[in-house]
Amino acid sequence: MPLTPLDIHNKEFSRRLRGYDEDEVNEFLDQVIKDYEIVIRENKEMHNQLLTIQERLDHFVNIEESLSKTIIVAQEAADDVKSNSKKESQLIIKEAEKNADRIINEALSKSRRVAIDTEELRKQASIYRTRFRTLLEAQLELLSQDDWNALESREVSENSL
Repeated sequence: MPLTPLDIHNKEFSRRLRGYDEDEVNEFLDQVIKDYEIVIRENKEMHNQLLTIQERLDHFVNIEESLSKTIIVAQEAADDVKSNSKKESQLIIKEAEKNADRIINEALSKSRRVAIDTEELRKQASIYRTRFRTLLEAQLELLSQDDWNALESREVSENSL
């Protein structure tokens, strides 16, 4: 157990012949007591500072652990988001490719139908032109026949009367 300033103050030495000067020893002990009290006080202050610093260190260690855990969780969350985004983008691309194929197939199908309809209309137009030409030729032939001239002259003579 360490000495206290009170232990030093209460210490009594035995007396002998030719011993130390009692006043000198008491003055020296008084100085030792003062210095020892200062050292004890400084030691207590340093101990208190050490406790305060240790508390702050513990606090910062806790913050560091929390930040470390938070960073790990954030990294995992970022990895999950990245992975999910990649999967979602791949699904969107596949869906877009399917839609593009469907649209292309529909366009090709419509194009074929339009080509068939166009060809059918050309055939019908050709048939119509041929029939119309035949009809016109028949009408022109009728107009060029002599019976038509006779009918015209008869009509003029009836109007004259």
